Amino acid sequence: MNKKYIVWVLAVNFFVASCSISKQISRIAKNDIFQNQSFTSAHIGISIYEPETQKYWYNYQGNKFFVPASNTKLPTCYVAMKYLGDSITGMKFHESKDTLYITATGDPTFLHPDFQHQEIYGLLNNTGKIIMLNTSMWQDQRWGNGWAWNDYNDDYMAERSPMPIYGNLSNFRNSPEGVRVFPPYFANKLTTDRTQNYDDTDAVRIQRELTSNTFSIKGTDSLASSIDVPFYTNDSLLLWLLEDTLHKTIYKNYPVVQPTTDDEKEFYSQPTDSLLKIMMHRSDNFFAEQSLLMVSAKLLTVMNDVKIIDTLLKTDLKDLPQPPGWVDGSGLSRYNLFTPKDFVAILNKMKNEFGMERIKNILPTGGTGTLGSYYKDEKGFIFAKTGTLSGVVALSGFLYTRKNKLVIFSVLVNNHHDSATQIRKGIESFIKEIRNKR
Repeated sequence: MNKKYIVWVLAVNFFVASCSISKQISRIAKNDIFQNQSFTSAHIGISIYEPETQKYWYNYQGNKFFVPASNTKLPTCYVAMKYLGDSITGMKFHESKDTLYITATGDPTFLHPDFQHQEIYGLLNNTGKIIMLNTSMWQDQRWGNGWAWNDYNDDYMAERSPMPIYGNLSNFRNSPEGVRVFPPYFANKLTTDRTQNYDDTDAVRIQRELTSNTFSIKGTDSLASSIDVPFYTNDSLLLWLLEDTLHKTIYKNYPVVQPTTDDEKEFYSQPTDSLLKIMMHRSDNFFAEQSLLMVSAKLLTVMNDVKIIDTLLKTDLKDLPQPPGWVDGSGLSRYNLFTPKDFVAILNKMKNEFGMERIKNILPTGGTGTLGSYYKDEKGFIFAKTGTLSGVVALSGFLYTRKNKLVIFSVLVNNHHDSATQIRKGIESFIKEIRNKR
C-alpha cells in the first residue's frame, strides 16, 4: 500500500477522532454549563488539552481573558518550584567576631504556627553575638496592586513584608482572664467598644485601625472563637517583636561597610514543597505573595512584585499563548487577567519540568484542601487549583480519565450572579462527565 495513502488515512482518522471528542465534550458542556441557569449571566472560558498528543480536545473562548482569582497562584507556584530550590532561604547571614549580620529574604514561615521546626529561631536565640538586621532588599508595598483596601482587617489579607513573623497575624481568643492576645506585645493596644457593629449585628469583631496597631473589640456578644487579624507591618514593629520574642536587642541595618556577596551564606528554613502544599491546599494568599517575593529576591536581589513579574513574563513565561495581565502572587487583585489557554500552558510547563509526582504532592485532589467538598469520587484522579472572588469561579488542573488519559483543563467563569456553590457544582458535573466518558 502506498505510504502516502497510509499517512493520509491515519491523518483523516485522527481528525475524525478529534472532532468526535470535541463534539462529545461540547454536548457535555451544553448540558452541565451552557443550559445551566446558574451560568446564564456568566462569561465562560474552557480549555481541555491532552499533553500526550499535544492537541486540544475542546476550546470555548480559550483565548479570551478572565479574572482568574486564586488560579493566579498557579504561575506563582510554577516559578517558586523552579527557583526556590529544595529548601527556602530563610535568610542570608555572615558573621564577625562579635556580630551576626542577617539579611531578610521574605520567608513567611518564621515563627508561623504551621511550622513547628524553627531553625532560624534556634540560630538567633542561641547566638551570643550582637544581631544586626538588614531589610534593604525590600522594595515593595504592604498590599498588592488592586487589592480591596477595606479587606485589610481580614485574615486572608495579611500584609507583605521583608521578614514576616507569626504570619503577620495577631490572634485573639478567650481565656479565664479575658481576651488573650498573641503576640503579647499587642495586649496593651486592645480596647473594648461594646457597641453594635456597623453592619447591625451583635457578632464580635476585632477591628484594627487602618494605619496603626490599635485594636478594638466590637460587638455585644462574647468572643466565641479564635480570631486572626493582620497587624500593621513596619521595620520598627519587626524589631520590637523580635526583641520581645528573643529577649535580646536587635539592631537595624548593617554598618557603612557592607558584606560582599561571597561573605554571605544562605540559611535554610523549611522544605519548599511543604510551603507550596499549604499554599495550594488552603489557597493561602500570604504564602503566595511571599513566595513570589522570595523568587524576586533570588533572581533580582530585591523584593518587588512588579519587577519580578515583568522579568518572568519576558523569560520563563514569554511563550504563553496570550500575554497575561499578571499583577500579584495570590489573585486578590481583579487586575489579573489570564486566558484558559494560559493556564493550560503553565500547567503543561509544570508537568514537563517537575513531573506529576511532585505536582500531586502540592496540588489538592478530590476531597482535600479547597476541593474538600468536591470530586470525592475522583480522589487521586484530579489535581487542581480553585479560585473564587465575588462573581468569579475558576478551576484549573490535571485530570486522569477512566481510560487513564491525562488531560490539562482550565474552566474560568466571570460575572456569574448565582452562588459560587452552584457554579462549582456545575463545573464539577462537567469535569466528572469528561472523566467518565473518556
